[in-house]
Order: sequence, then C-alpha cells, then structure tokens
Amino acid sequence: MDESFWHRKWERNEIAFHEREANPFLAIYFRNLFLAEGSRVFLPLCGKTLDVHWLLSHGYRVAGAELSKIAIEQLFSGLGVEPTVTTMGHLDRYSSANIDIFVGDIFGLSRDILGKVDAIYDRAALVALPQAMRDRYAAHLIGITDRATQLLITYDYDQRLVDGPPFAVSDGEVRRQYQGSYDLKLLASADVKGGLKGKYAAAEHVWLLTKKGP
Repeated sequence: MDESFWHRKWERNEIAFHEREANPFLAIYFRNLFLAEGSRVFLPLCGKTLDVHWLLSHGYRVAGAELSKIAIEQLFSGLGVEPTVTTMGHLDRYSSANIDIFVGDIFGLSRDILGKVDAIYDRAALVALPQAMRDRYAAHLIGITDRATQLLITYDYDQRLVDGPPFAVSDGEVRRQYQGSYDLKLLASADVKGGLKGKYAAAEHVWLLTKKGP
C-alpha cells in the first residue's frame, strides 16, 4: 500500500471509512485523558473527520497529519474557515484558530515541526496501515509526540476473511507496539454493528495509553 492508494480514494470520493458524525467512543472516553481546556490533541491520519469539530467545540486545540490535500480542504470548508497555508519542509501546514493540520507524509513530520502536544487521539491511523508499516508508524508516533497520552481505537477480526483497511490489530499487537513506552488499559470493547463492511464479525477496542515514567 503506497501513497497513491489513498490519493485515489480521495480523488474518487471512495471514503466509506469517513464517519458522518463524531465517533461515539470519543464522546464517552475522551474524559479519561484528563485534559485541561485548551490542551492540544494530535490526530494522525485525520482525514476530514468530524472528531475535529467535536474537539474544537469542547475547547481543545487540534493538530493533525493527513496525506490528502483534498481531505483537508474539505475539512476546513466544513469548519467554515479559510486556512493559512505554510510550507514546512516536505509538508504544508494548514492553520486557523486552534488548529494546525500538516499535509503530506506523516513520516516527514518531526517533533520540531509538530510542536508540543498534550495527547494523541488515534481512531483511524494504526488500523489504516498494513502490518509492514505499523512498527514504523508506532515508533514514529512515540518519537514525535514524546510519548503523549493516547486514546487509541482498534478493530479486531479474522483478517483472513477480508483485507483492510481497516486492518485487524489484535490486543497482543497493541501491547507489542506500545507497552515499552506506555501503561496500557483496555477501556471498552464492542461488536461492530452489522459487521465490518456490513459483512464480517468484528470488535472495536478502546485503549488508554499512559506515558510510563523515566
């Protein structure tokens, strides 16, 4: 899976993965991060998710990373604001009040460019990546955010039945990827209503990842 896969998805509007409302797990479990109003939350591979609207409306600042320029133009259009666009290395930063989205390859995003974040909300990034990319992604995310506390949502299902994305990420893999840097707590599990892609039995898991001490 390469960048052209996702560019084609957005160009053809093949975005069934885009939820038409804020994720219900966000509203229920975000309080477990214990963030003060004005805290800056990083959404990797954010697309045009309405979770951004939810976070802004609840007084948080948002940072995001997204490959598709189309997605981010639609995101800002939905917010009703005109972003300021600044080139930063190989990325373009789309900014407005309380929001900065970095458009381009997330692996080109450094800690210096991203700036300080107080938490990570990963609803659609880890599960969007095939197995071969997830190790690199998890390590990169830890590095650029200095192990910021994380609310992570994953899917688990029989990967042999259907290919991703979203890809199946088992509890064991979450622990393998993150237990060296975080204390992990499984907050909730729920069956996907109607099945994944309307066909396949699957469960969603909500994880709280809290930074370990030095």
